[in-house]
Amino acid sequence: MRKAASQRVGKAASRRVSKPAVAAVERVATGKKTGKMRNPTSQERVAAILEILAKTYPGVVCALHHRSAWELTVATILSAQCTDVRVNLVTPALFKAFPTPKAFAAASLPELEELIRTTGFFRNKAKSIQGAARVVVEEFGGKVPQTMEEILTLPGVARKTGNVVLGSWFKIAVGVVVDTHVMRLSRRLELAGTTPGSTTPEKVERDLMKIIPQDRWIAFSHELIHHGRQICVARKPRCVDCTLERLCNSSDKTWSSH
Repeated sequence: MRKAASQRVGKAASRRVSKPAVAAVERVATGKKTGKMRNPTSQERVAAILEILAKTYPGVVCALHHRSAWELTVATILSAQCTDVRVNLVTPALFKAFPTPKAFAAASLPELEELIRTTGFFRNKAKSIQGAARVVVEEFGGKVPQTMEEILTLPGVARKTGNVVLGSWFKIAVGVVVDTHVMRLSRRLELAGTTPGSTTPEKVERDLMKIIPQDRWIAFSHELIHHGRQICVARKPRCVDCTLERLCNSSDKTWSSH
């Protein structure tokens, strides 16, 4: 039954993608055992992966609820070592209590800590958020800056947060968001992070930026994150339901049509 179900998924996916993508799928599917591929970052294979992801997750957006660049900045800081679901439960009351960067800058730190306690590491996160608010107010006129160089001056903001805010809110493709899902799936798909010394988020991002067209950087991150949450989970990935299964040779696959 599992094999029949997977064949139906695979056929449905093939009908939805272009002939070049199907050709790439067929080349991987015929004769390759699980393990490393000969040329996993070929333009043809990368294009097929991008096309399938786009058609599997059309119009996908950032999962963090927000109404402004500042709210997205706060939510992304809170998302460190925490699920987006938990962050989305916390932020409504947080943004009601402190509706602007100026309000966050003047907030009582204990009150701020209490509102974000359930996200974990709440003391450090509260200090980062308040520090970021003060820089936004004092240095940028109350508005989140729109360049990576400037946004990285905010306490608690590293490249991941910068890419999330610049990409999701401002639609500026400066880089690729690399979270735990993107890191894991990039390695499983052999797109990045597969060689010694190449497994840091910064190096994975650089590798992805070399093979992913810039106009796909923003959407690719969202698509891969959703795929990692719904299908390609860390333990026992749902390979039987995966539209990328025939393009994947990961050694920890739970089912294979190869």
